[in-house]
Amino acid sequence: MSLYKTITVNSTTKVLIWKIEESLINLQQGILLTESSKNRLQSMKSELHQKGFLSIRHLLKEVGYTDSDLIYDAFGKPHLIDKKLISITHSFTFTAIIVSDDLQVGIDIEKQRDKILKIAHKFTPLEEYKTIANADALISKLTIVWGAKESLYKIYGKKKLLFLHHIYIDDFKFEDEKTSGEIRFDGQMTPYKIEFLEFEGFTCVYAY
Repeated sequence: MSLYKTITVNSTTKVLIWKIEESLINLQQGILLTESSKNRLQSMKSELHQKGFLSIRHLLKEVGYTDSDLIYDAFGKPHLIDKKLISITHSFTFTAIIVSDDLQVGIDIEKQRDKILKIAHKFTPLEEYKTIANADALISKLTIVWGAKESLYKIYGKKKLLFLHHIYIDDFKFEDEKTSGEIRFDGQMTPYKIEFLEFEGFTCVYAY
């Protein structure tokens, strides 16, 4: 099985990343699904989505949970029955979770693609990045910004946040592998720490 990377964020918070290399049959081994999860799995038309769904359950197993320990609220936000905090992400051949005893957490994996250049104006003020002349570097930076905003959106866990107007990400240097961000909504400003890493053409960002 393909546990790709484990990151200890702090003494109570951990990130686990899975690289999907197994067949569907192999991924079905060693995990138990609830009836609702079996139905959800069968309803997925894409084998890649099915593999992502199953690999998440293997990641849960790595940190001592089963499928039945994971529940979703009315907004689709995942929760653990023991009240620890969790966030989940899936992109093509990678999945990841972040689990914390005591911190609100969010995580996102994105494949680095040039189509982000076309939608960047919808989620971030582009003038912040006019100094980046290299297209690959700009794609990399924008993917990190998107992942950071997605992670904060997942922490908030409701539908009203707008990436462009309510979620702010501080500028950063690639080599720092971290930045900070803020949700500004409903008269409140809540700051978060953000860390990121790049691997095999993908970007993983997590916030806490």
